[in-house]
Amino acid sequence: MPNPVVVITGASRGIGLAVTRSLLKEHSARVVTISRTRTPDLSQLIQEHEQSLLTLECDITDEPALKSAITRGKDHFGQIDGLILNAATLDPIARIDNADITLDDWKSYFDINFFSLITAIRASLPGLRESKGRIIFVSSGAATGNIYGWGAYNASKAAMNSLSRTLANEEPSIVSLALAPGRVDTAMQAILRDAGVQHMKATDHKDFVDAYNEGALVNPHDVGYVIAALSLRAPLALTGQFVKWDNEECREFRRK
Repeated sequence: MPNPVVVITGASRGIGLAVTRSLLKEHSARVVTISRTRTPDLSQLIQEHEQSLLTLECDITDEPALKSAITRGKDHFGQIDGLILNAATLDPIARIDNADITLDDWKSYFDINFFSLITAIRASLPGLRESKGRIIFVSSGAATGNIYGWGAYNASKAAMNSLSRTLANEEPSIVSLALAPGRVDTAMQAILRDAGVQHMKATDHKDFVDAYNEGALVNPHDVGYVIAALSLRAPLALTGQFVKWDNEECREFRRK
């Protein structure tokens, strides 16, 4: 059997880059990355894994371009076994009634965090049906939370989880799983510590700063391994669920 093929969005940095590294180096997978830019770290992976990595630059809010990228990835490797929906943005952090954030801003935000998911899923489903594959939705505890100033992010992740649950019902042969990666030591956390103080409650902001100062943030390398493993081996028993990366359900998918 040929090595499995996984498509991942938002792969140029942070969690997405860590997942891509793990898929290539620890799971012997072939990978199609989709991101707006090609970072030096991603370029280095290309040099190391030229035969098993296809990197495509694409604005995920551009429906035809995203469809084309996924089709190109399937045509290049001949199959799709997993789809990891990781691309997202936190900005803007603002109260719901902030007049500087227009309704069009909200719509643009959802183009990234939600509507791009639908485009990617539709483009990938024919291949995933053939392989009886898996879709991993990189969600957040915000999906069930209510952090002040995170209205758009909270709502987008809640919508993501609902989409995953519904897809699990509509596509019973494909595993659809939403996963909360925890507070991961990435650029997003740095933005929260630097800019969040202006728009978040002081107690909430302090909680994020304290987690960083106390070394309590999750290593991207660790959660990246779990997401990679789930994209290849998550059982149908998990479909439709929302799990935390370090919960019991994910124990067997952690690095030994």
